[in-house]
Amino acid sequence: MATEYYVPGRDCETEFVEKRSRFIGHIWRVESEEEARMWIAEMKSKYYDARHNCWCYIIREGNITRYSDDGEPQGTAGQPMLEVFTRAGVENVCCVVTRYFGGILLGTGGLVRAYTKSAKDTLTEAGISVVRQWAETAVSCPYNLLERMKLEVAAAQGILGEIEYGADVRINALLPAENWEGYEARITELTAGQIAAEKLGEVFKAAPVEN
Repeated sequence: MATEYYVPGRDCETEFVEKRSRFIGHIWRVESEEEARMWIAEMKSKYYDARHNCWCYIIREGNITRYSDDGEPQGTAGQPMLEVFTRAGVENVCCVVTRYFGGILLGTGGLVRAYTKSAKDTLTEAGISVVRQWAETAVSCPYNLLERMKLEVAAAQGILGEIEYGADVRINALLPAENWEGYEARITELTAGQIAAEKLGEVFKAAPVEN
């Protein structure tokens, strides 16, 4: 299995109305099929009076993929939702879209568009994180070098963390572990050895990336 993969950035909820039908989307980061089914059961209980609670999930371990149209015409809900996440390369995800029927039929094409939109909207709101091995780093520098250091973090495919302001400014960042040595050398070169980047440790975790 790859040592880098993508997951939802956070759990969240979105909602929109299409021809009086109310679509409520939920997304969660999950680690197991049991956890996914727990969320699905919770939504079915919470929205017991809704016409449909359609769902899908992708579990990385075991390469498990499941979906349900929950009474909608076959292929109009669960599968289109699932395709949103497979196209985005997102795993360890569970999504439930609840529909309160508004009295106007949407047709198969309309249903596919609505369920796709709900899944996309919810993923956009959640954001995407990448799970990988990171080097935790810090650099202390004069204020006039702050913006340049930010650019160097970006060039190393890093993610800025907390910036601490004191006599100097201290920039914390996560870098892909394999980019640490090049980043360290670049900071030394850029400042003619006056500033050294610190490696505080390494960690395997999720960190946010641009959608």
